[in-house]
Amino acid sequence: MGNKQLKIVLIGGPSTGKTTVLNTLKSKGFFCLEEISRAVTIQAQKEGISQLFLSNPLLFSQKLLEGRENQFLEAEKTNSKIVFFDRGIPDVKAYLDYFKTEYPPIYSEKCKEFTYDLIFHFKPWKKIHVIDNERYESFDEAIKIDGFITQAYTSLGYQIIEVPFGDVKQRVDFIINSLPNE
Repeated sequence: MGNKQLKIVLIGGPSTGKTTVLNTLKSKGFFCLEEISRAVTIQAQKEGISQLFLSNPLLFSQKLLEGRENQFLEAEKTNSKIVFFDRGIPDVKAYLDYFKTEYPPIYSEKCKEFTYDLIFHFKPWKKIHVIDNERYESFDEAIKIDGFITQAYTSLGYQIIEVPFGDVKQRVDFIINSLPNE
């Protein structure tokens, strides 16, 4: 690994356990950058827009793209050898593809400009799937979205590591044990 920073993305459809695992990794001292779509959604709700992604998908996606690009650059400014991201830049394009939304080439260009080292995939899991104020997708929708997300990463040449179902400790241990040795 040398001096290179290892950038790791946790991917998967909505409500698959990514954030819970990320929070546990953070509690173990890893540098972690949280999913920003909830913050964008909550801000829009404060401004009277119940679901910005549904009412203006390109504006929502532009805010996500900018936020994820800023997270990437923020990570590079740290001395952390390992950085975990709750979703990456290709997720933005995947959601636009899922909703059949036309978008400018910048979304594809940013996916190639900002690259990651490891991709851990959390498969849809009915047992833990929940719907709340910011997460409105049904389990069937989550499965479809997950397909678009995995396609977005594989089309960019990423090898995807499947995180097995299990309790949080098992999933975190799997990820930590999958990291390359220095």
